[in-house]
Amino acid sequence: MKLLVVDDDGGLRKSLSLILTDAGHEVLLAQDGAEGLAVAAQDTALLTRIPGIGKKTAERLLLELKDKLGVEASISALPAGQTRSATSDVLNALLALGYNEREALAATKQIAPGLSVSEGIRQALKSLSRT
Repeated sequence: MKLLVVDDDGGLRKSLSLILTDAGHEVLLAQDGAEGLAVAAQDTALLTRIPGIGKKTAERLLLELKDKLGVEASISALPAGQTRSATSDVLNALLALGYNEREALAATKQIAPGLSVSEGIRQALKSLSRT
């Protein structure tokens, strides 16, 4: 069973993770509620384990959560090596320019890690102009 552990105490999260993993569960960790919602927003199956929530309800909840969480839920799905602050700025810039979240996220995933915000925006706009 997949479980989400949300707690601001890193030691407690780690201890619970070890115990639950030893008991045969897959464990997802988050340090606060917003991060927990972002983790849950990436996994429909996790929400369908809640009694009374089916696939369609879970998908609707994820859509509503995505709107409420805004860009932060999308940023958690970015590749390793890209800093959240620079990537977040690039993503926000693309959204401000009128690109939808899906297009902006796809373009942001294609930028090389370690670029400045202005270089990242430039590279993301180039990739968007090719599509």
